[in-house]
Amino acid sequence: MTADAARKRAFWQIVLLSAGLLVLVAISAASVIFVNRARDDQRWVTHTVEVQNQISNLLLEIRRTESATRAYLLSAAPRFMEEYERSSSAIMPAVEKLVRLANDNPAQVQNTNKLRSAVEQRLAEFGRGMDRIKNNELQTSIDILRRGGANEAATAIAEITGAMRAEEGRLFVERTRTADESQQWASFITIAGSALVVLFAAGSIFLVRQSSNARDDAEAKLRDSNLNLETTVQERTADLREANEEIQRFAYIVSHDLRSPLVNIMGFTSELEELRGDIFRRIATLANEQPVVPDTDGNLPEPALPAEDKQLSSDFSEALGFIKSSIGKMDRLISAILNLTREGRREFKPVKIDTRELIETIASTVAHQAAETETQIRIEPLPEIVCDRLAMEQIFGNLIDNALKYLKPGVPGDIHIKGRTKMGFAIFEIIDNGRGIDPKDHQRIFDLFRRAGTQDRPGQGIGLAHVRALVRRLGGTMSVSSELGNGSTFTVTLPAKWTGRSRNETA
Repeated sequence: MTADAARKRAFWQIVLLSAGLLVLVAISAASVIFVNRARDDQRWVTHTVEVQNQISNLLLEIRRTESATRAYLLSAAPRFMEEYERSSSAIMPAVEKLVRLANDNPAQVQNTNKLRSAVEQRLAEFGRGMDRIKNNELQTSIDILRRGGANEAATAIAEITGAMRAEEGRLFVERTRTADESQQWASFITIAGSALVVLFAAGSIFLVRQSSNARDDAEAKLRDSNLNLETTVQERTADLREANEEIQRFAYIVSHDLRSPLVNIMGFTSELEELRGDIFRRIATLANEQPVVPDTDGNLPEPALPAEDKQLSSDFSEALGFIKSSIGKMDRLISAILNLTREGRREFKPVKIDTRELIETIASTVAHQAAETETQIRIEPLPEIVCDRLAMEQIFGNLIDNALKYLKPGVPGDIHIKGRTKMGFAIFEIIDNGRGIDPKDHQRIFDLFRRAGTQDRPGQGIGLAHVRALVRRLGGTMSVSSELGNGSTFTVTLPAKWTGRSRNETA
């Protein structure tokens, strides 16, 4: 799977998840809205039923009062008087309750006002009838009760309650329909939202499955690539090791072969230097007209050379000096190459090393150089490590020697060596206040036979290259931080417990 395909799949997964989240939020919000609306609609339906029930309760109390009045008229039994008083006292509270229930509808408010008046009028009629009975006006009371069903108050009550029931019936139908619609909308939204969520979930599962399959394929390819890479690395490492050994053998052979003609050149140069005296002495003898007289000891003095022959003698001596200097330099280079090849073939042996004690020993061997340059060498407590002792001596010996060699003129030297451990590695820093190194030469100084800065100190450009090669063989790294005129800091990082395997072998 390509990077673009992976990005697109990840993008669509995010889109689907975001859309699913939005749908869930929308469903939840809409469900809450419609559920609350359905609850409100249902409450209004219940309210309509309560109004209708209250109308029925009021009419029932009126009928009870009317029945108790008639029963008391016919039988004069005290229990009917009690029934009358109980039912008549409940009529006006029932009317007030009906007024409170119906006050949300302006039409019903008008009807309840009319109903109150009609009920009060009807109660007054009942009261007058009961008073006539108590006054033994039996016949008048009977006449009033006989026409009570057709009087004005009873008719008004019947008409008003009928109108109120009709209005509540209309409201009941309307509110019931609204409540049903709200419930239907809530159900529809829930079902539709659930379907969308299922659809998004199916899409997400599909994309996740595709990603999982692509990841499995990529992991399989990666495993195959790793196996091939490991095989390739092993083959390349073996080739490099063989090539390195071949280069070391070649360098060793070439160094030995170069040494032989160099020895011949050195011998013939020495013979030329000896012949020079005889040649120019004879030239001087031939050029002098005066015979050479021996001194008191019997030795012949050096004859004087003419001016042009003196210049020739000087040039001859200078040429021989250049030849000898070049021979010496080449001899040192050949020796350095031989040392490098020997080091390359030398087997490192890990041993426990007291690093502070080792560096103090190195510092003591250069104490006279430090005293001549007024240089102090400060050594902090250093971590103990397991490493090759000779390699460590060569690493720190070279670095300290370079620090002493390239001090800033006229400034007392200060060499500070400190160390610490971190994540299984020992980190050493060699800090000086010397002349420093131009940042553009930071890499150059680690190249073989390459030097940087003013060439006013003896050297072949091998030391730092050899040091870095040793550090790498020990499985570590080396770096430099420096600026011209501000000193240098060489940082050497080595395994705290080296196992005897080089970095390339470990890889």
